[in-house]
Amino acid sequence: MSIFNISVDRRNSRSFKWDMMEQTYNLDDASEILPMWIADMDFAAPKEVVEAIEERLKHPVFGYSYVCNGCKEAIVDWYIRRHQWTINPDTILFHHGVVPAIASIIETFTNTNDKIAISTPVYPPFFNVPTNQNREIITCDLVEIDGSYTYDFAALEETFKQGVKLYILCNPHNPAGVVWSRAQLEQLVALCIKYDVYLLADEIHADLMNEGNIFTPALTVAGADQAKIISCIAPTKTFNLAGIQAAMMVVPDDHLRAQLEQNALAHGKMDLNAFASAAVQAAYTHGEEWLNELLQYLSTNMDYVVKELNAINGISVAKPQGTYLMWVDYRGTGLSEEEIMDRLLSIGKLALEPGTKYGEAGRGFLRMNIACPLATVEDGVARFKTALQ
Repeated sequence: MSIFNISVDRRNSRSFKWDMMEQTYNLDDASEILPMWIADMDFAAPKEVVEAIEERLKHPVFGYSYVCNGCKEAIVDWYIRRHQWTINPDTILFHHGVVPAIASIIETFTNTNDKIAISTPVYPPFFNVPTNQNREIITCDLVEIDGSYTYDFAALEETFKQGVKLYILCNPHNPAGVVWSRAQLEQLVALCIKYDVYLLADEIHADLMNEGNIFTPALTVAGADQAKIISCIAPTKTFNLAGIQAAMMVVPDDHLRAQLEQNALAHGKMDLNAFASAAVQAAYTHGEEWLNELLQYLSTNMDYVVKELNAINGISVAKPQGTYLMWVDYRGTGLSEEEIMDRLLSIGKLALEPGTKYGEAGRGFLRMNIACPLATVEDGVARFKTALQ
């Protein structure tokens, strides 16, 4: 039996996904609701990661700690092995998460009222973090055809002409599951160079590639050495470690890196905590077999969802190229977002995410997280069907 068939009870574990549904969906009681919304997995982390944390816990002194060279070497080796990307360890800066890293990058390289461009529908912090720093968000919708997305580079260029200071890339794309090609990334980088735009690449889903798809790091494409690129990576989506709070910024440009280091000093930011660094090193050193099995398991889950949901009148969903997130098109049902969300929650007892959470361009879609045991996916699909009967 696959280790990913094992069901882990996450209720009452301070799990945002399982224990915060009342607040998130404005419910009096969510005890009967199945959560398939926020992007973390219901799988136990690799045993080597748990053992590394336990080993560190055996030492009873939890004073100031630092990220050792062994941890950096594990990161470098992983990206060479999985993505043929050679990262100079001296270019790695640590942070407590990709979203906090995004906040630091925006604060460092832009000023109040500067324009920041994003391609929608897209991950909500791309809206929220810049807005909370009093930056102006400029959206440029991706082109959607039958639930699949691509760039309109002519439209993006017109957007950049408005004086955009920084662009946030999501690769692989959340929520649509698109893995951008090298050619697409090269066009994007060329535009950033032409208009002197910083490129912030959120690459947190890099390891979650579905069959035949290849992740291309933004920093490896033609022209990257002439662009102002900062890449954000992390093991947290890959190995279900979001609560560990660990991420890395890869910044080859010495001047950009010095500015980010100065920002960290200004905020008194320190290295990863003792448990996070142990988890990161163990995950990248020992997690490959676990990940390979995970990817096969997720693929089976996706195939099931595609088969079952596409049999429902008015519903369309394709297998994503990357991530474990399904972007479900319900426009054919004729239901409004309010109507389908009400049906899902009150009749199906199922919590998915409404598409407009990712911008107006997401209207007509739902995001479903299938990173859970197949039995849970089957339950979720049954609840979805019940909601639409």
